[in-house]
Amino acid sequence: MIGALLTGLILFAFLVVCETEPTHAGPDRMGDSHGQPKLAHLTSNWAFQLVNDTLAFSRADSFCRGQFSSLADIDQSDEREGVMELLRQTGLRTPIWVRNPSKAANKPVALSKQYSPFLSLSFPRESREGFVRVNMSFPALSSVSVCVRVQWNSEWNEVSTIFSYAAPIFTNEFQLRGQVDMQGRILLALIIHGKHLPYKASFLNDGAWHHICVMWRRNSGHWAIYVDGDKRDLGSDTDTSRDIYGDGILILGQDQDSFGGNFTEPFFGNITDLNVWNMTLETRHVLALNACSSIDQEVVFSWNPDHLIKHPVVKEEQVLLFCPAAVLQQMELQGCRTLQGWSDQLPLLDLTDCSDPLPFICRSSRERYLKMKQMRDSQSLQPSAFMNHLMKLSNKSQAVLGQQTSELSSLAQASALLDVSVQALEDTQEELQPTDMVSLIQLLSLAADIPTLPLADATNHSQDRVQELSQHFISVADSIISEDNALKWQAIKEVVNGPMDVVKSIDRMVTSLSPRLMAETDRLTIHSPNIKLEVQQQRLQEGSKGSSFCGPETDKHTNVDCISVPHHKIQDLHNNGFHRLTLVNTWYGSLRPLFNPGENITMVPTVTDGSQRYLGTVLGSSVISTTVLGDDQPVSTAVHFKLQHRAQNPTGTVYDPVCAFWDFELTPEAGGWWNTKGCEVVSKQYGYTVCYCNHTTNFALLLQVYEAQRSPENEKALQVLTFIGCGVSLCGLLFTFILFIAVGVPKSDRTTVHKNLIVALGIAELLLMCSDWASANEAACFVVTALLHLFFMASFSWMLVEGLLLWSKVVSVNISEDRRMKLYYIIGWGLPVLIVGVTLAVSVDEYKADGHCWLNVKTDTIWAFVGPVIFVLAVNAVVLCRVVMVTVSSARRRTKMLSPSSASKMQTFDLTWAVTRPVLILLPVLGLTWLCGVLVHLSVVIAYVFIALNAFQGLYIFLVYAVYNSEVRNAIKRIKEKRKALSFTNCSQPTSFLPSQRAPISSWGHSALTPSSPETSETSGPPSSASTSLVIKNESFRKESFVTFSLKPASGNQVVQLTGFKPSGC
Repeated sequence: MIGALLTGLILFAFLVVCETEPTHAGPDRMGDSHGQPKLAHLTSNWAFQLVNDTLAFSRADSFCRGQFSSLADIDQSDEREGVMELLRQTGLRTPIWVRNPSKAANKPVALSKQYSPFLSLSFPRESREGFVRVNMSFPALSSVSVCVRVQWNSEWNEVSTIFSYAAPIFTNEFQLRGQVDMQGRILLALIIHGKHLPYKASFLNDGAWHHICVMWRRNSGHWAIYVDGDKRDLGSDTDTSRDIYGDGILILGQDQDSFGGNFTEPFFGNITDLNVWNMTLETRHVLALNACSSIDQEVVFSWNPDHLIKHPVVKEEQVLLFCPAAVLQQMELQGCRTLQGWSDQLPLLDLTDCSDPLPFICRSSRERYLKMKQMRDSQSLQPSAFMNHLMKLSNKSQAVLGQQTSELSSLAQASALLDVSVQALEDTQEELQPTDMVSLIQLLSLAADIPTLPLADATNHSQDRVQELSQHFISVADSIISEDNALKWQAIKEVVNGPMDVVKSIDRMVTSLSPRLMAETDRLTIHSPNIKLEVQQQRLQEGSKGSSFCGPETDKHTNVDCISVPHHKIQDLHNNGFHRLTLVNTWYGSLRPLFNPGENITMVPTVTDGSQRYLGTVLGSSVISTTVLGDDQPVSTAVHFKLQHRAQNPTGTVYDPVCAFWDFELTPEAGGWWNTKGCEVVSKQYGYTVCYCNHTTNFALLLQVYEAQRSPENEKALQVLTFIGCGVSLCGLLFTFILFIAVGVPKSDRTTVHKNLIVALGIAELLLMCSDWASANEAACFVVTALLHLFFMASFSWMLVEGLLLWSKVVSVNISEDRRMKLYYIIGWGLPVLIVGVTLAVSVDEYKADGHCWLNVKTDTIWAFVGPVIFVLAVNAVVLCRVVMVTVSSARRRTKMLSPSSASKMQTFDLTWAVTRPVLILLPVLGLTWLCGVLVHLSVVIAYVFIALNAFQGLYIFLVYAVYNSEVRNAIKRIKEKRKALSFTNCSQPTSFLPSQRAPISSWGHSALTPSSPETSETSGPPSSASTSLVIKNESFRKESFVTFSLKPASGNQVVQLTGFKPSGC
């Protein structure tokens, strides 16, 4: 009994089939619990398994997906041969489902691609007279199908007639009417040959557009009502004795109590896209029409407002209707692909109604198939503790668990099986085994695709069952993706694509059940240790707020993981005609350890400047996702999300975060891969990163690992040294500029160039010091980046001018000084403005780097700075070489002029000094110290040298061009002498001395008054014809005393007057 029960459990819940590994490439026959044969055929690369159970296309596709395989594809020659051989050996000749490789992915796209324009007719509630007549003559109809789109006035609760067809001899020939029930649903009913069928088919009275198709066929009396592509009601109890009479009148919006008149039971709302066929449409046709797609069947009346006669109160309006499959073709609307047989070794293909049950073939890789066989055999021979406990619990649900896997077709069956599985997981103390995990993953995949009843047909009991199923589904998924199972995921990687398979199953389950889950609430949260699921729903209206969702709060992390849909994106949904918004948000906290840490994620490194060595990329955060449903249809919209960095930095490495999402369509055979298309980093902060993506899916942070070139201590030291250096440089540049202005350095082109270089470099250093504070504000950071670019470019431009000016001194250039200075100003200020302006105009969106205020090094924008700098450094290097050559040549000439004895001693020193002196003087202003920048990544020592040379560039300029500049020193000396002379004149007291009578006066009259020694100097005043003065330094006085001798004529005789000035207070 236990063995039989185990076999039934494995067959149903976990797809375990007792089989033996084939020893040849022929068919491998297997038996299931019902004795139905299943065959497998192995080729060198593939394994094909025939499933004789007949299922609809979607269920067949789901079944193969649960087997970690896919429907067979016969477009490839090797696969076609495998399918043909399997069918030949089994003798199966009925059509089978096959995969269409050109089928578009089932994923949302932009809203603009999901709408189709229609001209609708508006029936206002203000008047009960409105109607529209179809202006054509109808033939007798043995079969009829009518499809129309309606938007019901949600405030009208009485019986309304959508359309009525009356013949001259019978008025109630064919009619569709509706009424509102106590639960707020619109109930639909047909009248055929005067027989009023029951109100049963329904849809919500939600003010949205709904697609309705009704049909009738005489030979069987069969009739059906479809709402939004789903068959809501059907029967066959109608009069089959005659056709629908011809030459009738078709009226929209009114019931005809007489032929073409006596209107009653008016319709209020909007109607569009009415079409009539003389046939009964198939389900696939209705699905195509619901998705705004055309069909090939010949139409009796096609929607055309020109063929309508309208009452004056009925108005025409242009509307956009949501058509998810009009562009996407998310399903095979015209039918699903089938293999009918073979002709001359070529497959015969056709399209069949997707709801028809057919057999199918699942295809997987040979390695996966053999690995699954091995795991199934192991589970059969020695069941795990979990499986044994599940066997015991199965007695309570034996009726359900004894069925075949392909018959898992109702919520009740799925819920019961998930309930038993959750109970077994809670009761089992031992860890799950790899085979248990594979079985549970298959169970989730199958349960996620269980078809649900239309919401209008749901009962309170089924609503409770849906919520219970969701809770159990998340509990089972949580146990599978627990961090404790990280090693087991590596053991089953040959069978299961990875943990994202579980994520995909959760996405499918919640998206499918969201209308049922949110029928009675606006917010639902399911929380487990590793998963947090939240479904939000709101009615869209003007001023609808944005939506946000955050993962659970933890004590370890102050910043939680969050994702949000911006307010203006939700408002766009309302503006595009959506009425209800559903957001499915999920957070997965344990997926990162489940990915193989040794498996590198292939990705182009973001740091491409050569400063760091790229080591690889790893998953570095939790996974967070959002799915946006507009009126229960997936739509794509932009999102912002913030994720913490959860990976630990190994010693000697640094991380650079990249915003990414899991793309299931990228390498689908492997279950997908990480993709960064449409995602970008908004900001990088310590411990977390903020991202923006233009679509919705499962998001995460990928951390690119780089070898750390410098330790954190060195990084901090370099930052501090840079800040200090910039501060000292700024002070040095300021003092230099003040000295140039204050001390009266003679004006020249050289001093003018120095001043402009000082101004540009000083402002650049100041901005660099303030850039860290500006990084917190995006707009301010952008402005600072542009100004830094401008003034550093101006600094290098004036360094280029310094080189050009020096070249003009070394090599004769016949340009006047005025013309030369105009050229210098154009180069120094005009060229930087031009470069920055063009760069902003060309790449304003990619101008600034992420996280700091500087140019973006990940794009070509950085070359707007690096390119000109390299040019300036190259030109100035040539200038410096030329100056050194001229200086060395001059030094050699001076050496030859010396005496032979001293020439040999001085030659080596002079040549060395001739080379060293211009290099030391010119390096700061020519900017050649920046050449060290290309070598910074090689060694931390070079980084220190680079910072020291460039951060202190302003200090070098102050020392070389201010402190040790002869022009500045002479100007300062002149100022000092003037101040001394002024002080000497203002604070002196004169004392007169008369000459001795014994001195011969005539001796002064014949002496020439000229300085005779180095101690004499010229008088400050101009010479006079009336007197002659001579100032001499008198050593008998104190050090700063002077004596003046004046010779003045007096009464015809020459008299000498001695006046001694003795500075008072000195």
